Amino acid sequence: MSPMLVRSDPGLASTLRLSVMRLARRLRNQVADDNQLSANQLAVMSTLNRHNLLTIGELAAYEKVQPPSMTRTVSHLETIGLVVREPHPTDGRQVVVRLADEGRRLLAEDRKRRDAWLAKRLRELTPQEKEILRAAAPILERLASS
Repeated sequence: MSPMLVRSDPGLASTLRLSVMRLARRLRNQVADDNQLSANQLAVMSTLNRHNLLTIGELAAYEKVQPPSMTRTVSHLETIGLVVREPHPTDGRQVVVRLADEGRRLLAEDRKRRDAWLAKRLRELTPQEKEILRAAAPILERLASS
């Protein structure tokens, strides 16, 4: 990577995009040998873990997919015992989805494995490089959430 490339905003954007995509791909590849879940299914489980109870529509909005697609994803996760559908607490016409205990366990194992891989890679960095990443992490989070 040329230092001149990241001096301009378009150059920085291109470099960040490529680096973040490569890192995300490497993290996605840190899966258990017996894991049959897609990245999208794991993302749905993570969203449920953060928000506890959500309708299919709310889940679809968080994951930026159409409700019919989310219905298929939730149905599959429900079939294999990772999520549970329940009556909506205030609207009898709807159901909410929550993460089942097995889904919570599987998600925790998945996160632990990926965090361990990244922690190992971070140990290869200098203290100065780690400080730069500590400063950059909240900025990257802000970029990702907007």
